[in-house]
This record gives sequence, C-alpha cells and structure tokens, in this order.
Amino acid sequence: MSDTERWSVLSYSTEETIALGEVLGGLLQAGDVVGLLGDLGAGKTHFVRGVGQGMLVDARYPVSSPTFTLINEHPGREMLVHVDLYRLEEIDEMIEVGLFDYLGGRGVCLVEWFDRLRGEEPAERLELTLEVVDDDCRCLHGRAFGERHGDLLHRWRRGWQEAGECESPI
Repeated sequence: MSDTERWSVLSYSTEETIALGEVLGGLLQAGDVVGLLGDLGAGKTHFVRGVGQGMLVDARYPVSSPTFTLINEHPGREMLVHVDLYRLEEIDEMIEVGLFDYLGGRGVCLVEWFDRLRGEEPAERLELTLEVVDDDCRCLHGRAFGERHGDLLHRWRRGWQEAGECESPI
C-alpha cells in the first residue's frame, strides 16, 4: 500500500452526505482521526451527523457544529469527538483547548477546518475534502495516510457500494 490512498465520490443531496458519514461511522474505531476540509456550507457538519448515526451516538447528544464550543463529545459505541478549528488560528490556541489530547486518543476524532493544523496533524489519519459542485451536489475526496486509515478508506468504499449506493465516477 502506498503512503496515501484516495477515493472520490459524488453526493447529490444532504441526505446522501449524511448516509456516506453513517457508513464511515460504522467502521471507525477509537484512535481514528478524520480531518474535514471544505468551504463554509460544504456539508462538513452534516457528514459528522452521519458519522454519529453510524457510531450509535446517543440521541440525547445531537451532533451540531461546535464553532463556539470548539470541542463537543458525543457518547456512542465509541466516544465521538467533534472539533471545529474555524475560530482558532495558532497552534498554541489548539494546545490550550486540549486538541492534541484528543487526536489519536480514546475516542474517534473528527476535526473541521483540519488545514489549520499546518503540519501538526497526526501521521495516521483520513482527510476528507467536501467540495461544493452546485446547490445540491458535493464531491467528497478521501485521502488516507497510514496503513490503518488506508484500510479504513477501502472498507468505507466497499461498505458504500454494498449498501447499494451508486458510486458516481469522478
């Protein structure tokens, strides 16, 4: 396996973006890190909602954007840690809020605005870029770093295909 594995897929609705997240959520394990990239409104939080469904997050802890709280924890099959770095610019700020304690820790960590880590990201990770194609359509580009996350990317793709979803060629 190469250092990075890739997969791109089109989502034609918010519901499909959530479903993609749900399939991935069913595969994630403690210590996994998923970095989310994309413009405002690209669907990052919708995707995380789907991951929460796949991880059986307790409905009493709804997944919403942690833009103001920065880090939200959601108990489920594994602890889902949802981080939003939009309001943080400096690595020192990320250290102060405890971000690095979560990356690769006991739970599954999904980080919006992952590019803010600027070279401090963990070596083992899955990066997912959500690209706006039009009002309804998104292109999701997955890129895995490390053997564990490469395997995760392959299983996510296979799970999406087995769920009977149409994989749109990119």
